[in-house]
Amino acid sequence: MQNSIILVGLMGAGKSTIGRQLARRLNLTFYDSDRVIEERTGVSIPTIFELEGEAGFREREEQVIAELTALPDILLATGGGSVLRETNRQHLKTGGCVIYLRASADQLFQRIKHDRSRPLMQTENPLQTLRNLLKTREPYYLEVADLVVPTGKQKVNVILREIHNKLKQLQEVTHANP
Repeated sequence: MQNSIILVGLMGAGKSTIGRQLARRLNLTFYDSDRVIEERTGVSIPTIFELEGEAGFREREEQVIAELTALPDILLATGGGSVLRETNRQHLKTGGCVIYLRASADQLFQRIKHDRSRPLMQTENPLQTLRNLLKTREPYYLEVADLVVPTGKQKVNVILREIHNKLKQLQEVTHANP
């Protein structure tokens, strides 16, 4: 297994925010798969959704996930829907230690309700949309996760400390049972 860490979870769970800080603490190179897609295409995720639909975006995402999970010593923050494709789940599981940042739909809604840059939230009832997404995606997050870390109302530093402690415990178990 590589020394990479991969963060999964729904939009608003803190993957980018926590990922950047955790990467700095662990001296890993940080990547956000959505930002990589935007850099490569030169347009925003909402624009890709508008021009190519979700299917077009997922094709681009699959290619980026495959490339990034092959890199050593990185911290990867994935898009919330990256787990929908079996190919991506396989890459995530073999690409490093996967951490599911878990929060309820209500908590996520409080964090992202004013963010207009999330194409899947442009619905009549964004909270219900989040509930539906969580119901669909959570089994996949749990399938790929080596660790599950709640990101409810805790401060970022508390979450970072919990991740660090869980990573240490996982490392100790791994070394004790090679």
